[in-house]
Amino acid sequence: MSDSWTLFFRKRLHTYTNVYETTKRHSLPHISTIMTTGYQIYNPANAYYLTFTVVDWVDVFTRKVYRDIILDCFSYCRANKGLQVWAYVIMTNHIHCILSAKNNNLSDVLRDFKRHTASTMLKTIQTPQESRRDWMIKRFEFAARSNVRNNQHQFWMHDNHAEELITAGFMNQKLNYIHSNPVRAGFVENASEWLYSSASNYLNLPSLIEIDVADI
Repeated sequence: MSDSWTLFFRKRLHTYTNVYETTKRHSLPHISTIMTTGYQIYNPANAYYLTFTVVDWVDVFTRKVYRDIILDCFSYCRANKGLQVWAYVIMTNHIHCILSAKNNNLSDVLRDFKRHTASTMLKTIQTPQESRRDWMIKRFEFAARSNVRNNQHQFWMHDNHAEELITAGFMNQKLNYIHSNPVRAGFVENASEWLYSSASNYLNLPSLIEIDVADI
């Protein structure tokens, strides 16, 4: 296992120990209750398995231009915001990924990532080249009306279904799940054949973007 992942696991153990001691002192609910309430980012210094889903499961990413927006934003955030991209796959209407942040601010980086990609997607969708634009924009408008946090359009579902990667085994499980997604969907026979995933990075094959490959 790489030094980076070893450091992650040591941080987690330290964090959980502190939470447990605080629980005993203040008679708070048992630690298992605290750590399993919802899929939220409780420890922004750690790595998380995340899912970004387009509202109404609209198949936006069937077209290359939208997939490239995601890759460009991943690369920008790695270079400028301290984002660490350990794995990813872009499916037709959702993205699975394993991410962390060097500055212990993963929630902030994710907020900026989703805000920028949503804005860029909506602008691109409304160009004449997109034959589905009227239908898609109506779906995004309808989603926004049902949520007080949105203005005119909502592109992403708000929930990231965040799962903290507590052990190396759990990380390996999620890594395999991510890379196997296109195979299970019947799009390809081998994970490395799906261009828009990090499977090729882990096999030292030509890849679309650089990521933070974990030594597993």
